Amino acid sequence: MPNTYIVTCKKDATPEQVQAAKQHAIDQGGKIGHEYSLIKGFSVTFDSDSIRTLEEHEHIDAVEADQEVKLY
Repeated sequence: MPNTYIVTCKKDATPEQVQAAKQHAIDQGGKIGHEYSLIKGFSVTFDSDSIRTLEEHEHIDAVEADQEVKLY
């Protein structure tokens, strides 16, 4: 079953650096889903456990599993 992650790029990342991070995800076998405008980031789906290479990318700040958020 594929896993979806939210990828947040560094705050000072340029549009070209965000694009480079997305291309890196695609090169690792990921499929880009939603591209966010409020944050410099995107969602990516992987069929395998390739997420480690994203966490080490120079323009990426954080990678988190996409999950439902509940407000109490």
